Amino acid sequence: MNDVVGLSEDIATLPVAEVAQLLGQPVSRVHQLVRDGHLLSFRREGAVVVPTDFLGDDGAVIKGLSGTITVMRDGGYADPDILRWLFEEDDSLPGTPVASLRAGRHREVKRRAQAMAF
Repeated sequence: MNDVVGLSEDIATLPVAEVAQLLGQPVSRVHQLVRDGHLLSFRREGAVVVPTDFLGDDGAVIKGLSGTITVMRDGGYADPDILRWLFEEDDSLPGTPVASLRAGRHREVKRRAQAMAF
């Protein structure tokens, strides 16, 4: 969970403790979600943070995120690479993969992740 090189500083994040509050879970559960591939976290200025775009308005992890992370991890991608990819513009979507996930287009994002990973 190092600073992710190539990830924009403009990406809004929350410390793990605040993510835990939003999810109504203990901090240890958020760390478990990261280990299990349901969320990704990284260090920013020494604090472990999670991008706010990974959380929906309903206070839950956005649909399709964990499946996308799993596909990419299975394909050999490391978490920093997955984070960068999720926030890179993709003209074929359009927008970023994470924006497409938030818009409910998780199947299309997962297809792109599968194509990259295999």
